[in-house]
Amino acid sequence: MMTLTLALVLGVAVGILLGLLGGGGSILAVPVLVYALGMDLSEAIPTSLLVIGVASATGAIPKVRAKLVEWRLAAIFAATGIVGTLVGSVLGRHLPEAAVMIGFAIVMIIAGARMLRSTDDVGTACKTGSSGIDWRRCAPRSIPTGFGVGVLTGLFGVGGGFLIIPALVLLLGIEMSVAVGTSLVVIVANSAAGLIAQADGLGGNWPLTAAFAGAAIAGSLVAGKLSTRIDTDKLRTWFAYLVFAVAGYVLVDTLVLS
Repeated sequence: MMTLTLALVLGVAVGILLGLLGGGGSILAVPVLVYALGMDLSEAIPTSLLVIGVASATGAIPKVRAKLVEWRLAAIFAATGIVGTLVGSVLGRHLPEAAVMIGFAIVMIIAGARMLRSTDDVGTACKTGSSGIDWRRCAPRSIPTGFGVGVLTGLFGVGGGFLIIPALVLLLGIEMSVAVGTSLVVIVANSAAGLIAQADGLGGNWPLTAAFAGAAIAGSLVAGKLSTRIDTDKLRTWFAYLVFAVAGYVLVDTLVLS
């Protein structure tokens, strides 16, 4: 009973973070499932993808209604990301668990550092005027970036929002509010691909999975109502420090405590 209660509480927290940050929930899902709820990594990865995929779909609804999704970029990231996710899933089966967790932490640190960069220091590849997106400049960066995000999604069992958002904002020049909505759509596609590739890892504890997923969905709905009241600069800074904190814990546990 205590474990189910903990799953509900932590699921709500993950859902709120996912809805507000477009990726904070996906960063926390695997550590929560492994460290707090006691799952093996092989089960936590597909469980995380299931939870994050469903919660992202729920969290994306208010973003779509508010027209905060750049659909053409989402399509590019999703198409290339699905292929990358399948590649990452294969790689993950051949790496030791410690290597996966260390790599997970390193990627989070890099993403957090990028998010702390000046808000004026943004990319221009997809910057638009009245004529729309400059695809000649945007596509060559979007395609490999989407594929890379997919590889890491399949490898680490995360939605990839903590990588998609920095890529959209800092590399491609997309506004933060649109980047969050777009990332949620991409997370749904990548998570579905990863879940299909790693579905054999599911099945250990369906009540726990259902409790965590349901709570995450509820949290995403709450976040959808709060998102328009959040300052994007503070949001980005909070997001970065959250990434650092989780990464530090993962490194300490993997290198020192294990």
